[in-house]
Amino acid sequence: MMNKSRMEAFSDGVLAIIITIMVLELRTPEGHEWREVLRLWPVLLSYVISFVYVGIYWNNHHHLMHTVHRVSGGILWANLHLLFWLSLFPFVTGWAGESHFAAVPMTCYAFVALMSAVAYTILVRTIIRADVSNHLLAEATGRDLKGNLSIAAYLVAMGTPFFGPAGVAVSGAMLAAVALMWLIPDRRIERVLASERAS
Repeated sequence: MMNKSRMEAFSDGVLAIIITIMVLELRTPEGHEWREVLRLWPVLLSYVISFVYVGIYWNNHHHLMHTVHRVSGGILWANLHLLFWLSLFPFVTGWAGESHFAAVPMTCYAFVALMSAVAYTILVRTIIRADVSNHLLAEATGRDLKGNLSIAAYLVAMGTPFFGPAGVAVSGAMLAAVALMWLIPDRRIERVLASERAS
């Protein structure tokens, strides 16, 4: 078993780079009028949503690491698996925005979001199984209704874009709803940590 500090530092660095790549891919308007900015609304909206998503993962990853006492090789690989899917956000963000949220880019965006959620779930389960000292995470997550609802919403978001503009709107609404659901850091972990400190 190894210390978790290097994994935390590496993860923080990768997430910071992902956000940096996304903002560097934003192009400045061609003109100097507000209407030029308004023409870029799909690109700006996709950037904002992706920034929120990456921020949510950073925030919840930070909370997650507070419950971890020791890490294993399996945890390191599960963490890399999560970072792989998160690293694809700049690609699907640019594609969805520049295509004005066309069906295929939206489906790919939802797929990356789905796989990131699956990878996060795998990381959580790997941490729980790795060492008995990580028992707080098992207590905090329980049946993980929130995580399962997110995965279901992503599956809907993947399928609906092919039903025309209304389907694209439903897909976007599903993605936004999941982001809103996770915007506040996981209180379950905070409660378990507070309870351990009080005992």
